[in-house]
Amino acid sequence: MSNITKVIARQVFDSRGNPTIEAEVFCKEISSKAICPSGASTGTYEAHEKRDIKNKKYLGKSVFSPVKIINLKISKKLINKNVHNQELIDSILINLDGTKNKVNIGANAILAVSMAVKKLSSKIKKIPLYKNFLIKKNFKLPYPLMNIINGGAHSNNKLRIQEFMIRPDGAKSFSEAIRMCFLVINNLKKIISQKGMSVSVGDEGGFAPMISNNEEALKLIVKSIKNAGFINGKHISICLDVAANELFKNKKYSIHSNKYLNVDQTIYQYLKLIKKFKIKSIEDPFSENDWSAWSKFNKATKKLQLVGDDLYVTNLERLKKGFLYESSNSILIKLNQIGTVSETLEVIKFANNIGYETIISHRSGDSEDTFIADLAVGTNSNQIKTGSLSRSERVSKYNQLIRIEEDLSSKSKMNKL
Repeated sequence: MSNITKVIARQVFDSRGNPTIEAEVFCKEISSKAICPSGASTGTYEAHEKRDIKNKKYLGKSVFSPVKIINLKISKKLINKNVHNQELIDSILINLDGTKNKVNIGANAILAVSMAVKKLSSKIKKIPLYKNFLIKKNFKLPYPLMNIINGGAHSNNKLRIQEFMIRPDGAKSFSEAIRMCFLVINNLKKIISQKGMSVSVGDEGGFAPMISNNEEALKLIVKSIKNAGFINGKHISICLDVAANELFKNKKYSIHSNKYLNVDQTIYQYLKLIKKFKIKSIEDPFSENDWSAWSKFNKATKKLQLVGDDLYVTNLERLKKGFLYESSNSILIKLNQIGTVSETLEVIKFANNIGYETIISHRSGDSEDTFIADLAVGTNSNQIKTGSLSRSERVSKYNQLIRIEEDLSSKSKMNKL
């Protein structure tokens, strides 16, 4: 019953309406499916996403070639392999590709299969998916890093910073955390509407008002936190994803205005924002190769959660380098940046060993697949980043975490910040 009998794949669509891969793995009549996500703001060192760039019918975005590889090659390689042996299966997939960044098969094809294998293993064991990762007891729920204003590559406005988020630090349960965010979001919606601006949302569900000044966005959030009955920096904290790769040129940054500033000037501007708006977390404040800037900023901010995303791309070697340079104290985890469940878990374990916080993350092109919600609980990651309380591909992850909280019942606890 535990041996794989068939693997099939199909082209489906993500939340941006772009093609992506769904893989389905079978052990006789039992099967599980998984959909691979896709990013818009991507790091240079991410594993390769394979697409049919010459297929004009889908503007070069279709995934029929990696789907064919799964159906013809991967399926044959995995037949009769034990579905519970995730590391063996993932190593077969990695070796079949044969390249460092998974260029031949594509990380999107490999990951869809890898995730489906983990799901099927859980189904056959008759245990929830979150109980099939690293943690076997004392499960804890993550705090949401909830995107409420979109900028950068995730919207059509002129905001330099890509994501303005809130984190409900005062929540005692996951359900309460969602309620707190719900109140802030609804107050923010009212404030934006009263200013005569649209309350349409960006790729990740946050509002995308036509404003261009970072401080203006932050003032809107501070006011919405207050109007919701909370204290900024105590009950609710503001967190940012800068995505500085997009704002870097000639060793300078244009994060706070259209004007490009050197690293020291940029750090000074960040420190002013942190103090003025009580910001608790900043992701990707500098470019993915500007290691010295990261280290300098990390030393200048003692209590700030400094998160590497494009800096690390869920890659063990880059994380080790970051630890050596003292570049940050936290890492964002994105499955499709590395391409297999096993490699992702290896990075999380190393991050735990060196004292880094791990934050499980969605991608801007996501789907109804809720794998990352279980991953966050099953790895004891203390935060999850999966968009706003808007758009079903974002809300589905929050709903799954509510179910997990219910499943844990009296044993349910929030993680530590």
